[in-house]
Amino acid sequence: MKHFLIDITYIKNLDVVEQHTAAHREFLAVGYDRNMILFSGPKVPRTGGLIIARAGSEAEVRNFFQGDPFVTEGIAEYRFTEFNPVKRRAELEDWFACKHSIP
Repeated sequence: MKHFLIDITYIKNLDVVEQHTAAHREFLAVGYDRNMILFSGPKVPRTGGLIIARAGSEAEVRNFFQGDPFVTEGIAEYRFTEFNPVKRRAELEDWFACKHSIP
């Protein structure tokens, strides 16, 4: 499994972002249900967001996020960076080892 930092940058004003935030979070729930996403949240200040995810390939993770309302509505740009998480907290080992539960 490959791991990714997904850096989201808003390209529309915050009023437009807020109109689609609930749909964006519903979309992310699918990624959480699939055990693809470990965490997500807005940047401070709120100029975009960050997501840590995993997938079999960069193409797979990119394809998934094409369905995000922030993408389909032209609200944000996404930058995908693959990384190798060689060190991590023990509590996260199951997720990084692709087991289905995290304590």
